[in-house]
Amino acid sequence: MYSYLKENIESVKAHIQSACVKAGRSVDAVALLGVTKTYEADVMNAAIEYGITDIAENKVQEILRKYDDVNKGVNWHLIGHLQSNKVKYIIDKVELIHSVDSLKLAVEIDKRAGQIHKIQDVLIQINIQDEASKFGILPSELGALLEGMSTLKHIRICGLMYIAPIVEKSEQLRDDFRLMKKMFDDLNNTPYSNVEPLHLSMGMSSDYEVAIEEGATMVRIGTKIFGKRTYQTK
Repeated sequence: MYSYLKENIESVKAHIQSACVKAGRSVDAVALLGVTKTYEADVMNAAIEYGITDIAENKVQEILRKYDDVNKGVNWHLIGHLQSNKVKYIIDKVELIHSVDSLKLAVEIDKRAGQIHKIQDVLIQINIQDEASKFGILPSELGALLEGMSTLKHIRICGLMYIAPIVEKSEQLRDDFRLMKKMFDDLNNTPYSNVEPLHLSMGMSSDYEVAIEEGATMVRIGTKIFGKRTYQTK
């Protein structure tokens, strides 16, 4: 029933390998995240059986609705905007929060993680073009946010996340991806003990190969694995 998932996952992994070879990188340096928004647990479990070890959701409510029905042993990622008042619902469920974009949110994550004696891994979301339709901070604001988060004891800042604009050709995004890589590399020079740059989350179904060539360590793939989504309309 879900054999198409096996084929799609193998195809994406082959393209990841090809992009890594082109860039002179090890394929082990790039993690594949299956973006499962709008798909139910049966589809997610099939993808896990075919080799997906990390799944990503955009909304807290989707994590909560599916969590108990999805196979254990998979890593959950939150890649969508996170409101401070919803942190408490997913703090014990997610491996990595990709979308920290304010000190207020970081403080709440730190508080909730502390309550369950957890160090929560997070990424800071960057909005290079200051797109009104996207969350994230400007590159110029990163230093101040890192400084503000430097005293938080239950957060580990593991890197950066970027959602690129939709463009006609993915090559048009190369400069943005290069800027993200430079910002990611510069995290190694920060003096704060809770900064450990491990992950550069950028690249989706339409642009992940270019993102890998420019240094992505995580790519977030939905459509290329699961197919085009059908959204509910009211």
